[in-house]
Amino acid sequence: MPRFFVLNGPNLNLLGKREPGIYGGHTLADIEALCVEAGARLGFTVDFRQTNHEGTLVDWMHEAQDAADGIAINAGAYTHTSIALHDAARAIRVPVVELHLSNVHAREAFRHHSYLAPAAKGVICGFGAQSYLLALQALQSLTQSAE
Repeated sequence: MPRFFVLNGPNLNLLGKREPGIYGGHTLADIEALCVEAGARLGFTVDFRQTNHEGTLVDWMHEAQDAADGIAINAGAYTHTSIALHDAARAIRVPVVELHLSNVHAREAFRHHSYLAPAAKGVICGFGAQSYLLALQALQSLTQSAE
């Protein structure tokens, strides 16, 4: 059974409280439950994690090299600042899908650039909690077509 890491970066632990007009009312635990349920229904397992630390995200991406079939990542603000996440995504063989709750291209100009996107298979943004499910569906499709 395929296993996908769902990695979450800084401040996502505050979902449901932090700017719900932008990020929606779902908590991170709500989104985790949606992802786990989707995995059970579609035939894959989900390893859902969150950290506020860039190096931890890099370590988890390295771990995925041997422990997962793909990564869906909402790197939060690190999307726009982290060359380390870009390099980690390029260094591993499993597909990476970048995701965001909000449409980053309709927000502040500094959010329009992603260091992660050039190393990812694709980017999904603007669909709220549904962005996570779309990213998992994309990973499932990518891993099935690689078989």
